[in-house]
Amino acid sequence: MPWLSSVVWLMLLVLFAVAEAVTVGLVSVWFAAGALVALLASFFTANIWLQITLFLVVSIVAMAILRPLARKFVLPTVVPTNADRVIGRQAVVTEDIDNLTAKGVVVIFGVAWSARSTTGAPIPKDSTVTVDRIEGVKLFVTPVEE
Repeated sequence: MPWLSSVVWLMLLVLFAVAEAVTVGLVSVWFAAGALVALLASFFTANIWLQITLFLVVSIVAMAILRPLARKFVLPTVVPTNADRVIGRQAVVTEDIDNLTAKGVVVIFGVAWSARSTTGAPIPKDSTVTVDRIEGVKLFVTPVEE
């Protein structure tokens, strides 16, 4: 019954391919490649141990070599938005910042933002500040020590 191992490898190949298609997470494509090589080997040899060894070796090698490359192209890269890129940058105060009266404006990258003091202390107009964080549409800033 040398054909039995071919049927088993074919079933495993289909199972791994379907699992990969369902998950789309590069989970079982490596094992599908190993099952394909083992299926091809089953046509030329009846030695089941050779087929299992080829399955394991091809699966492990495919995972070790191709997984880092695939992750680089499949995983999305985080691109900072306009809001994210202002954190840690310096801005100029164009309207006095006073948390008690809920007033204050800074300009950064040519865009005016509502601003509040991180420390709660008032910050005068024309001061240079560093953006600490964003909450909603407001920047929380601290004065730059000169």
